[in-house]
Amino acid sequence: MAYIAGLMIIDAPASALNNAGSEEGARTDNTIAVKKIDRQTPYVSAQAFRHWLRIAAADRPGWVAARVGRESKIAYTDADPVTNWDDDLFGYMRAPSKRADAAQAKEMAPLEKDREITRVSPLRVSTLVAVGPSVIVDDFGTMTRQDGDPVPHEHQFYRAHLQGLLSLDLTSAGTFYDMERTGFKNMDSNRRDNAKKAGCEEGSVRGQKVWRLPSGTRRERVATLLDALANIGGGAKLALHYTDITPAIVMLAVIQHGNNPFYRTFIAESGKLQTQFHRPAFDELMNVHKESFLSTIHIGWAQGFLEEQRKKMNEAVGASPLRDRISTGHPVEMIRQLAAAMRSGESTRWFD
Repeated sequence: MAYIAGLMIIDAPASALNNAGSEEGARTDNTIAVKKIDRQTPYVSAQAFRHWLRIAAADRPGWVAARVGRESKIAYTDADPVTNWDDDLFGYMRAPSKRADAAQAKEMAPLEKDREITRVSPLRVSTLVAVGPSVIVDDFGTMTRQDGDPVPHEHQFYRAHLQGLLSLDLTSAGTFYDMERTGFKNMDSNRRDNAKKAGCEEGSVRGQKVWRLPSGTRRERVATLLDALANIGGGAKLALHYTDITPAIVMLAVIQHGNNPFYRTFIAESGKLQTQFHRPAFDELMNVHKESFLSTIHIGWAQGFLEEQRKKMNEAVGASPLRDRISTGHPVEMIRQLAAAMRSGESTRWFD
């Protein structure tokens, strides 16, 4: 088994990347509040980040996005992981429709009668949470392009470093479980036929029956998703609070297990908003997980972002017993390095 483990930090200098709508007790009826865990900890939901990544992936050459069917209050994808790259890597849930208002039903990939299918997402992402407490600002504006009194409105924004984790199960990427267990009931008769036509091999993984795409196809799907991470964009309130959500920091590696070793590498300085590189935690994880890393450890840190902390990271890398297995540079460069490794033949063993 092998997983991509990653940590990322987004620099949000004056942003409102994910909003919660109206807020009880606000001074105006049309106040738009940011999502926050408490009064000083803004966050971006995992669903929002997955949406940004899915949109970025759909723009990459070769990516095949699933169609979406809609009923009055229900939406679902094709749930065809053999054909659709996002159904493969992002997972799905689909059940037979008995509603008369089902739209696009004839265009969707057919579903076996009286069978529901589900797939646990090989891609896992955390909520992106501010590393330290942040001051959340109430900003006022008015609509004045009309006769009469101005119409006031209010919204919130913040300055924060948003940290999130990601994990991608390489064993499950392009591997479709054919069993009667929720989350692993990936197939029905239509999808089995499709798997055979696509050259999938029937076999056993983790003691369960599976259908598996050819190795090159699996590696290309994961590499393309990484390419999307290097070119990710999105977020709310961009007309007023345009934010570059390219990660300012990334740490990425292929590791033997699904746990994330990078989690405690950054902390908030006591009593301040400043994000700190936690040298003892970095040294400890390099020692504890040294036998678990299967790939080069890619550390991307954009110059100009927390320069003093970046220098501390470089010193830690230079003193690490794994320094010969660590690559450093700009976050986009490091993401692309790992994508290139996924496309190379050497990565085949990580997908077993």
